Amino acid sequence: MTHATATLAAAAVILGTLFSIIGVLGLVRFPDVYSRLHATGKVSVFGVTILLLAAIALDIAGIGKAMVLIGYLILAGPVLSHALAAAARTAGVRMEGEDAAP
Repeated sequence: MTHATATLAAAAVILGTLFSIIGVLGLVRFPDVYSRLHATGKVSVFGVTILLLAAIALDIAGIGKAMVLIGYLILAGPVLSHALAAAARTAGVRMEGEDAAP
């Protein structure tokens, strides 16, 4: 492994970790379920994807498994967030500041 590859992998690990931390902060800070889903759903997919890219940079032998996981995350992440939001809406969970239905 070259110095450039190690530096690229380290930068990807730092960036992926920062994305994940931002998602956790959004989970703690935002007021309602829908805002929290938006924060965690978007950011966590990108954070884990960047961490997997760092793993590929460090060890190219696992590229097949990593690419399958990245594809699964990109496809399943938004679907899962939508399903959770739809379930919350069906259960009657209101958004922050939303008035009651007439």
